[in-house]
Amino acid sequence: MSEDAGRPAFVDLHTHSTASDGTISPEGVIAAAERCGLTALALTDHDTIDGVPAARAAGERAGIRVIAGVELSAFQDENEIHLLALHLSHLEALEKRLGELRASRYTRAQQIVEKLNALGIPLTLEEVLQQSAGGAVGRPHVARALIARGVVHDFREAFTKYLGNSGSAFVPKEHLSIEDAIAIAHEAGGLAIWAHPGDGGRRERLERLVAAGLDGLEIRHPSHSSEDVKRFQALTDFFNLVPSGGSDWHGAPEGPRRLGIMNIPAAWLQQQDERVASVASAASAARTD
Repeated sequence: MSEDAGRPAFVDLHTHSTASDGTISPEGVIAAAERCGLTALALTDHDTIDGVPAARAAGERAGIRVIAGVELSAFQDENEIHLLALHLSHLEALEKRLGELRASRYTRAQQIVEKLNALGIPLTLEEVLQQSAGGAVGRPHVARALIARGVVHDFREAFTKYLGNSGSAFVPKEHLSIEDAIAIAHEAGGLAIWAHPGDGGRRERLERLVAAGLDGLEIRHPSHSSEDVKRFQALTDFFNLVPSGGSDWHGAPEGPRRLGIMNIPAAWLQQQDERVASVASAASAARTD
C-alpha cells in the first residue's frame, strides 16, 4: 500500500458490526473507515461472517480493502482466549462451523433469560433477539434489553449485577478448545491471531499456542499499555509470528475504542499477506508431492 502525499497508510484489523454485537451496519463501518482515512479494515464479528459481503461491496465503492475475519471465543484449559481468524477465503466451508457456534450462543441467551426470570425480571428472549436484529446473539444484547426495560441504567450495571462472571444470571460459554479455534481459522484458509492477550500473554502460554499453529499476536489494542505493546512485539519477533492490531470497535463515536485509534501500519497487513501466501504455497507444494 502506498502513502498519500507523505501521509502514512493505516489499517484497522479488529472491528465489529451489527452482524454481531456492534451498533453500526457493515456498510456504516466502511463509511466510518473512509472518514478515518483507513486503507484497509478487517471485519471480525463474533462467530459470523454475515457482514462481510456487504462490507466488501461498500469497500469496493470506497476504495477500502476489506479483510474477511471472525472473532472466536476459545479456551486453553480454563483460560478464555479470543482468537481472530483473518484473511478467510473458504467461506462456505467455514459457515457450517460458525452456525454451530451461533446455535450455542442462542442456547446461552435462552438460559440467561431463564435465570433472569427466576430472579423476578420478566425479560423475554424475543426482547433480546430484537436487540440482536438477526445478528449473532450475545450478552451485550441481553444488556441492551435490560436497559431498554429500565432494569439497569447501563452496561456496567448489567454485567456487574447479572451478566458478568460473578453476576446472578451468568451462564458460562460452551467450551471451544483453542486448538479447534486455530483449526477453524486454518481450514478457512486464514491466519489465527491471539486477540488482546493482555496479562495472559506470557511466554509459557504463547509457546503452547505456537505449537498448536498460532500465526500471530494482536500487539496494539486499546486495553494494552505501552509496556504490553513492547512485550508483545518482542514475543512476536521471538516466535516469528505476524503482528496485528486494531481498535476492537463496536460503533462508539468516542472513548478509547474509536475506529482507527491504534494507528496500525499497513506494513503489518503486508506481513500478514506474505504469511498467507507462504502458507498457501506450502500447501500447494504438499498436494503435488
